[in-house]
Amino acid sequence: MSYALRMSTLKSRREQYSEATRAALLAAATRRFAEHGFAGTSLEEIAGDIQATRGAIYHHFASKTALFEAVFAQLETEAMELSAAAAARGTDPWSAAFAALDVFLDHCCDPGYGKLVWREAPLALGWLRWQAAEEQYAYGLVEQLIKALVDGGDIDDQPLETTTRLVFGMLGTAGMALAEASDVDKPRLKAEYAAVIGRMASGLRPAVGEVTAR
Repeated sequence: MSYALRMSTLKSRREQYSEATRAALLAAATRRFAEHGFAGTSLEEIAGDIQATRGAIYHHFASKTALFEAVFAQLETEAMELSAAAAARGTDPWSAAFAALDVFLDHCCDPGYGKLVWREAPLALGWLRWQAAEEQYAYGLVEQLIKALVDGGDIDDQPLETTTRLVFGMLGTAGMALAEASDVDKPRLKAEYAAVIGRMASGLRPAVGEVTAR
C-alpha cells in the first residue's frame, strides 16, 4: 500500500470516528436536554453518557449553547423534511398543505421535540435568535405551500409575505400550545388546531363559480 493511500485510509477512519462521535454527542445531548432542560444539563454529563471527555465536545461544539443549537437544527431539519415529504404525497396543493400540517402538529405533540423546540430553545438561544432560527428552518416551507395554494387557485390571490407570516404565526402558537399541554390533552388540542386552521384557510377559498385569471 502506498504512503498516499495509507494516509488517505487513516484520514477516512479519523473522519468516520469524528462523525460518529459528533452523532453520539448529539443523541446524548438530545436525551439530556429533553429530560433535564438546557439549564439542568452539563457538558460533563453529556460526555459521560458516551464515555467521552469534555474536550471531545469542544472539538465539535464551541459551547453548550452551540451544542443545543445543533440539536435544535437536527430536530427542525427532520421535522421540515418529514412535513415536506408528506406534502409531496398530496394529490393537489390543498391536500399537500394539510398533510404537512398534520405531520407538523404530530411533531409538536412529541414530548422531546415539543420541549426542546418550543420550551427550551427560547431560553437556551434567546428569544430573537430562536425566532430567527425558526424562520430559517420553517418559514420557507410555509411560504412554498401557500404559494402553491395561490398558484393552483385553491385560495384567492393574497399578498404572499403577509399571508405566510400570519400562517407562520398561527403554526407557532399551535406548536407552543401543544408543547405545553398534558399528554391527555394533546390529541384533543391537535384536532382543534387542525380544524380551526382548516376553517380559516377555507375562508380564503374562491367563491363558487368565481373565475380567477392566472
